Amino acid sequence: MINAVTLLKRKPGLSVEEFQRYWRHEHAGVIARLPGVQRYVQSHPLDENYADREPVFDGFAELWARDSQAFRDIAASEAYAAVLADEGKFLDRTANALVLTDEHVIKRGAVAVNAVKCIRFFSRRPDMPVEKFQACWRDAYGPLMATLPSLDRYAQYHARLGGYAHGRQPAYDGFDIYWFESTEALRAAMDSPTHGRGREEERNFLAAGDRPQILAGECVIIG
Repeated sequence: MINAVTLLKRKPGLSVEEFQRYWRHEHAGVIARLPGVQRYVQSHPLDENYADREPVFDGFAELWARDSQAFRDIAASEAYAAVLADEGKFLDRTANALVLTDEHVIKRGAVAVNAVKCIRFFSRRPDMPVEKFQACWRDAYGPLMATLPSLDRYAQYHARLGGYAHGRQPAYDGFDIYWFESTEALRAAMDSPTHGRGREEERNFLAAGDRPQILAGECVIIG
């Protein structure tokens, strides 16, 4: 399946609480009418993301469909026109981004109902070809990070190669996603020697600078 990741910014003047409430309880119903959707997941940033400054995005949406044709059918549907109209009620659409991705599950495991989801936004080194970047991320970095203590699940969402056609560049080259039972378990993992080795490994394939991330709670709407 293909996972269409949409990075969301709320409409100016809308509070975080209003945004999350509308997205979860109103917009989700509009999405549910789309044809061919296999899975739809919302990740809502936790309050602590807003303690010091605004997170890079206010929401992380995942819409899964079978293949490219399924997404073309979705885009051509009347239901999708209704989705676009509804987005204007709560989103700053000029600040949103869409990245089509392929999922690589590095560690499978059960996820607690109130699990904390750590989403990291990855950009590759400018001198590294996409295929080499993805191989380093998946085959070297992935197995190391899968050994983080108390980690329940770990997946990588790689931007699809078609997103680079004709000189295009996705907003991000992919997303590194971890699930933990609690924020305490996550923080303990981030303080571990394994995480320290992972940060050293990142220099081999990630661009220099900050690595944006959000800590979120996951709401599975479909699937």
